[in-house]
Amino acid sequence: MIYHNHQRPNITFERYKGNPILNPDRWPYPANATFNPGAIRHNGETLLLVRVEDMRGFSHLTFARSGDGKTNWLIDEQPTLLPDPNYNEERWGIEDPRIVWLEDLQQYAVTYVSFSKDGPVVSLALSDDLHHFERRGAMLPPEDKDASLFPRKVNDKYMMIHRPIIRGEAHIWVACSPDLVHWGEHQILLPVRPGWWDSTRVGLGPPPIETSEGWLIIYHGVRMTVSGSLYRVGLALLDLEDPRKIRKRCDQWVFGPHEDYERVGDVPGVTFPTGTVHDPKTDELIMYYGAADSSVCLASAKLQDLVDHLLSCNDSEEEGFCT
Repeated sequence: MIYHNHQRPNITFERYKGNPILNPDRWPYPANATFNPGAIRHNGETLLLVRVEDMRGFSHLTFARSGDGKTNWLIDEQPTLLPDPNYNEERWGIEDPRIVWLEDLQQYAVTYVSFSKDGPVVSLALSDDLHHFERRGAMLPPEDKDASLFPRKVNDKYMMIHRPIIRGEAHIWVACSPDLVHWGEHQILLPVRPGWWDSTRVGLGPPPIETSEGWLIIYHGVRMTVSGSLYRVGLALLDLEDPRKIRKRCDQWVFGPHEDYERVGDVPGVTFPTGTVHDPKTDELIMYYGAADSSVCLASAKLQDLVDHLLSCNDSEEEGFCT
């Protein structure tokens, strides 16, 4: 790997001046924390499926709605998805959803983390209308987190990015399925990078975003410091026809804890993106993220700027890296 005198990234996400957009003080019922939302546009509104942690430490999911995706949020009076006692893997809560529209099924797919007695596991629920949900149960064995389906089949297969813990390692993996039930062709997609800002663990942020140049991946990377974990945000670009291949991966993070609301909370030093909404007319990509495991915030960038930034990276000697 050739060392360069790195400067700050030449693209940045711009934080919304009204951050945090959602916090426990605004919730219609008691909550300790509201964070890590899945995001989707539906019937002319932006819907955020927010992780809500109650005063026992258990989480459930509740929708908040906005016309412009930034202001005038209306929060549902009752939870959208509560842990279901009929599903043993949900006994200690459900959290961190990602939402995609599956073209072939004409249904929304919500992947979320269920907490079983054996550890976290990725679960799936399908919905026609985002009011009624069909639980499909656990998709892969624990311990597993940070998962999303691709929004369409690739080469006639469903694909899912997830983050299992195997041999104590915390890399981003990819898997394929013919039916959303049986999963195979498992392989590491984005590994941690010892010594780097994403050296401790990595995990998918929002669902993969399809562009003409490939699948844009926004992910979080963690580095352990003497004062705790730092959660920052990085970018990668996957091949459009075979997303198991990395076209580009940027060496620098593009977003990280800076404001007080990202540094002070239940878990300080966390920016944890889980959802995006793209406006094709303006090319604005709104990224929704959990700040300090306490509130929901947003930052925005031009989608093409993110892709151009990735394409401008020079390939290094290490596969999937750019410098």
